[in-house]
Amino acid sequence: MTLEQIFVPMSKQDAFALADAVMEEFGLALSASAFENENGDWVFEATCDQKPDVERFNELAQRVLNGKVEFTIGQVPDKDWVAHSLEGLSAIDTGEFFVHGSHEETPIPDDKIAIKIDAGQAFGTGHHETTTGCLEAVSIVANSDLAPKKILDLGTGTGILAIAAAKRLDQNVLATDIDAKAIEVTAENTEINGVADKIETAVATGMDHEIFAQRGPFDLVLANILAGPLVELAPDIAKHTHEGSVVVLAGLLNRQADGVIEAYAKNKIALLERVEKGDWTILRLQREA
Repeated sequence: MTLEQIFVPMSKQDAFALADAVMEEFGLALSASAFENENGDWVFEATCDQKPDVERFNELAQRVLNGKVEFTIGQVPDKDWVAHSLEGLSAIDTGEFFVHGSHEETPIPDDKIAIKIDAGQAFGTGHHETTTGCLEAVSIVANSDLAPKKILDLGTGTGILAIAAAKRLDQNVLATDIDAKAIEVTAENTEINGVADKIETAVATGMDHEIFAQRGPFDLVLANILAGPLVELAPDIAKHTHEGSVVVLAGLLNRQADGVIEAYAKNKIALLERVEKGDWTILRLQREA
C-alpha cells in the first residue's frame, strides 16, 4: 500500500491541537502526530492511505487554529503501521486507573482498575494529557459526596472515559459521539472490558437527539472534545444537568480555557477546579441552582 503524508511546521501547541483534531475526524488520516525535528522545530504530520484531502485539512486548521496553513505532501515507504502505532506506547498508570493495550506485557497492579484500549482505533488511548486529566477527574468525583447515578460521556471516541466511569462508579453510562465508527469502536471496547451491560451507546450530533432527554438529567457529564464545540454545547449541557451536577471538560488549550469557563458561567455552571497538563487544561465545574 502506498501511503502519503501531509505535514507543516508550526508551534508545538498548534501541532498538538491539530493532531488531536485530525484523529477525531475519522477517515481523514491513518495517524496524526506532533513532533520536534532535528532542527528543534515542531511539525504537524498526518499519514493517509490515499491522496490527502487538503481542503478538509485546511477546513480543520481554520476551525482549530483560526487560520489557514500551507501543507506539504510527500510519499512514505510501506511498513507495518499497526506495529508502528504501538512503538513506544507503554501502559499508563494514572491515579486509580491502569490503561494498557493488547501488546502490553507489564503486569496490571492489583490496586488499579484496568482498562484495555488499543492504539489506532480512534481518539483516546489514555496517552494524552486531556484523557489522563479526565481519568483523574473521574477518581475525584468517585471519592466525593456526589455519587452520580446518571452519567454521560459526550464525544466518547474509544469509550475510555465511559469505561472508567462504569468501572469506578459502578453505574450505567450513556456514551455518544457524532461518528458511527467511534460508537462501533466504543461498543467493542465495552465488551473487551466487561462493561457492555453498563454502557449504552448512540450516534448523536449535538444534544438535540431524544436520547439525552430520555436518559437525563445527568449527574455527571464528561466531555473531552474541542474548545469550540464545548462553548457551543454549554446551553445544552446546562439543560440536561441539574443543581449539583458535575461537568468535566477537556480538549482545550490553556489559552482557550478562560473562554470556555466564561461560556459555562453564563449558563450557571461554575468552575470548581482548573488543572493544566502541559499545553492542555482540564476543567471540573458544577451546576448551580
